[in-house]
Amino acid sequence: MLERGLIVSCQARPDNPLHGPAFMAAMSRAAEHGGAVGLRANGPEDVRAIVAVTDLPVIGIYKVALEGYEVAITPELRWARAVAEAGAHVIALDATHRSHPEGSAAELIARVKGELGLPVFADVATFEEGVAAAEAGADYVATTLAGYTSYSPPTVGPDLALLERLCGALDVPVVGEGRFDDPQHVAAAFAAGAFAVVVGTAITNPREITRRFARAVPAR
Repeated sequence: MLERGLIVSCQARPDNPLHGPAFMAAMSRAAEHGGAVGLRANGPEDVRAIVAVTDLPVIGIYKVALEGYEVAITPELRWARAVAEAGAHVIALDATHRSHPEGSAAELIARVKGELGLPVFADVATFEEGVAAAEAGADYVATTLAGYTSYSPPTVGPDLALLERLCGALDVPVVGEGRFDDPQHVAAAFAAGAFAVVVGTAITNPREITRRFARAVPAR
């Protein structure tokens, strides 16, 4: 489904002025025009709007806050089914070793592949989780959650060391994601063996981009 290259994450939180399917559809078209080979989108409404305006493959997720669980990226099959029915071509899910509401990451990977018939994009935080996800049948393994769990300390910029280690150990495509905010980071990821790189905030969040520039303005 996915080609080697840049994947753009088109997401906006409810408090963001660009929140909403129409804005994300426009953002996806802009990303396509800019050279993206794939898109990542949250929720059936955004996924449906995006697949209607672009021919690029869409990695669908469904972020859900569940009481008693830390996992939030497509934590149950019903959420995966919702974005699949909206037109997602690939399903991304939290494949960490943290507690899952439907058993384990491995069980969810198997159910998504078996019941929905779609490729799985496994978001992990550690090397061990990446290996386990690949063994469970994930079609892609991504460093999305590295630095975003209590047991994976954040690096300055993307975790290129984890990316390179996974690339050297896995037979499935490995994708760099998380804190890629400079084109040099993207180049370094491909040099490390990445199949693709996902960039979100640095491309699709004008509010945060503006804040970065605004911090450079000297105080009066």
